[in-house]
Amino acid sequence: MLPRPVLGALLACLMLLLGGCTASGGGTSATSTVAQAQLPAEAQDTLKLIDAGGPFPYAKDGTVFGNFEGLLPSRRRGYYHEYTVPTPGESDRGARRIITGQGGEFYYTDDHYASFRAVLR
Repeated sequence: MLPRPVLGALLACLMLLLGGCTASGGGTSATSTVAQAQLPAEAQDTLKLIDAGGPFPYAKDGTVFGNFEGLLPSRRRGYYHEYTVPTPGESDRGARRIITGQGGEFYYTDDHYASFRAVLR
């Protein structure tokens, strides 16, 4: 079995090659990718917290992400979870998030779910 980060990177590359098509028919706007090292420092810190299992600074961290926008591949409810990426200067959670999938994939959004980039780890 491949390590989780390798599996996630392979899945992201496969999604890119397939143009966002999935067997379940759901599309994705995560046709672009971003290397973990290219993410903002706060996103990299959030990924470290996810890897460590917490503790998370926000009560909603780790909750189910519903993918109501339909931008990520269509999966059953509970497959995706969301984590806050703090935004300096914001007094609330801000717009940045990391979304994780149970298959080891990671997505980053900095515009509150209007678009996603698959994170290559």
